[in-house]
Amino acid sequence: MNHPAHPRAVDRMVVGISGATGIAYGIRVLQALRTAGIETHLVMSRSARLTLAYESELTVAQVQELADFHYSPEDVGAPVASGSFRTRGMIVAPCSMKSLAQIAVGTCDTLLARAADVTLKERKRLVLMVRETPLTLTHLRNMTTVTENGGIVAPPVPAFYTRPAGLQDLIDQSVGRVLDLFDIDTGAFPRWGEAAPPADATTAGGRAAVPARQLDTSAIHV
Repeated sequence: MNHPAHPRAVDRMVVGISGATGIAYGIRVLQALRTAGIETHLVMSRSARLTLAYESELTVAQVQELADFHYSPEDVGAPVASGSFRTRGMIVAPCSMKSLAQIAVGTCDTLLARAADVTLKERKRLVLMVRETPLTLTHLRNMTTVTENGGIVAPPVPAFYTRPAGLQDLIDQSVGRVLDLFDIDTGAFPRWGEAAPPADATTAGGRAAVPARQLDTSAIHV
């Protein structure tokens, strides 16, 4: 498959969406990264496309439009499958136990697993928003393996000390905490012990922070 040539030295992030429940997290990640001015490269697994039909009114094409570039899950020749394609790292939101297992053992027969494997081997940050409960010993061992390889397992655990007004607040808080791991401040959730960011606040990278509660929610239907 032919791919367009991308400009060099662009601030990029790879976003994987697997078939676990919680596809709203992946949608929100794409929205927040777009607002932050970061180029996104999306890989949706086949199972994610099925889950989308259950959990959202959006079509696959509409989710793909939230990313700057998107690839077929079978396209293992895509730019994100190469370590020479520079990115900040990769977020898998949500991450199923199947995808976790593939990443843990280095099975690279899908683009999502290959992109995650490349992220680890290049010593870039890989964050997995794993979704499952309860957890088997196999799940826990796979999480340990990914962690030992340098990945970060970050389940979307809701924080209630922020007194969320609804589901959207819980999603924003979980996504915001994951993006914190890349030094990207969405400004979309309250922080313990800190005042709300001013309207003209900027992120650590010099970009304008997303004003609290102001991210576009029109594309999320849960």
